[in-house]
Amino acid sequence: MQDAISKADTLIEAMGWIRNFRGKTTVIKLGGSLLEDMAALRHLLLDVIFMETVGMKPVIVHGGGARINKAMEEAQIETQWVHGRRITDAPTLEIVERVLAGEITQFLKDEIERLGGRAVNLNFAGGTNVLTGQKLSLNGPDGAEMDLGFVGEVNQVDSEAIERILDANQVPVIPSMCIDKTDQKYNVNADTAAMAVAESLSAEKLVFLSDVNGVRQDKDDASTIIHSLNEVQAQELIDSGVIDAGMIPKIEACLATLGRGVSKVHIIDGKLRHSLLLEIYTTSGVGTEIVPLPKN
Repeated sequence: MQDAISKADTLIEAMGWIRNFRGKTTVIKLGGSLLEDMAALRHLLLDVIFMETVGMKPVIVHGGGARINKAMEEAQIETQWVHGRRITDAPTLEIVERVLAGEITQFLKDEIERLGGRAVNLNFAGGTNVLTGQKLSLNGPDGAEMDLGFVGEVNQVDSEAIERILDANQVPVIPSMCIDKTDQKYNVNADTAAMAVAESLSAEKLVFLSDVNGVRQDKDDASTIIHSLNEVQAQELIDSGVIDAGMIPKIEACLATLGRGVSKVHIIDGKLRHSLLLEIYTTSGVGTEIVPLPKN
């Protein structure tokens, strides 16, 4: 009986958050490493189904780096990286499309439906692409433009198509690829793709699922997590060196997204069981939320 009462207390705690976020959109960036942990992925997708069931509107934008790496090894194609982006020639693009926009997107849709939810693929194979873009232009240390091949950036999102699926109580599943006006396809960084989708939908939340539990005072000590940061505090942590290395561009991207219509950005450990529900529907949360400065 006490266990049953505790479960009821948990539901009561969640009720206020459920009412608050009912009808609100949350974009969830699912990284490639999580796709290699089937137990963690299953619990994550159950969280997504729960969110949709209680009236939230979850959207999944996914990468798939680990599986692409494996497919390239099998094809005996060497992976090359520049500034964290995969150099994508024609054979690599073919693998990226097959694995990322084909196999992984279909797997996520099938798994959501196997677990009791409803999902829709928004990829090239299904004939419904929602990310339009262009070739990414990056300059090297010498100022000269670098050619990354078929690597792109999103400049337009078909938000109406996504919203139609959300209004039908289904979960859109979007791979991090885009297409330009000439029908050329491009490989896109999953973080930036998720940001573009969140901005276009004016999402209540953008959630980055990571392999760390959030921003920490000591990056090697999970217990030093900082649960909430505003824009000024985040910049101060960057300036002081608390936020360093690869976390800097992620936090800077979060701050830019807040200025473009997204209400909150969260960084959470995707391998923690039910981390999405714990972050969104409990008072304390389990990750780091980054919020705008309060308005006067």
